[in-house]
Amino acid sequence: MKMNKQYIAQITKMGIIAALYVALCYIFAFMSYGPVLQFRIAEILLVLAFYNKKYCIPVIIGTFIANQLMYGVIDMIIGTFATILVCLVIISVKNKIIIAPAAAIINGIIIGLMLYFIFEESYALWFIMANVAAGEFVVVLAGVLAFTGIEKINPKFINLIKNL
Repeated sequence: MKMNKQYIAQITKMGIIAALYVALCYIFAFMSYGPVLQFRIAEILLVLAFYNKKYCIPVIIGTFIANQLMYGVIDMIIGTFATILVCLVIISVKNKIIIAPAAAIINGIIIGLMLYFIFEESYALWFIMANVAAGEFVVVLAGVLAFTGIEKINPKFINLIKNL
């Protein structure tokens, strides 16, 4: 089967996004994982899915790979599941303002529960959920605001993102 250049370019771009997600998690590992003050900078990339649902694939792959760093298989499965749910919400909404609260609620509940059981009740469940949700909200909101600003300053860049 002969692959065309457009398909290869698309796969390459997806690989770069997945690699960027993993790299950001590894570079900022000190704040990307854990039950307290979790700010996963890589989650900014979730906003890309608002512009083109194809970005869900590299973000999900990046999440799966990055989640093996700290908590292994359990996080690879549960954390990736949370990302899939967030992506489903993002591609089904028409307003970017929904992205940050949705990501915060989904990750706060799912990742909060996972971390609660991993840390064997070292922290109260509500505390872990609130910390994960707050960190997720701040990071994704920053991404939404950044991309909204880019839309105004450089609409050609947003069109490039839309046309993966």
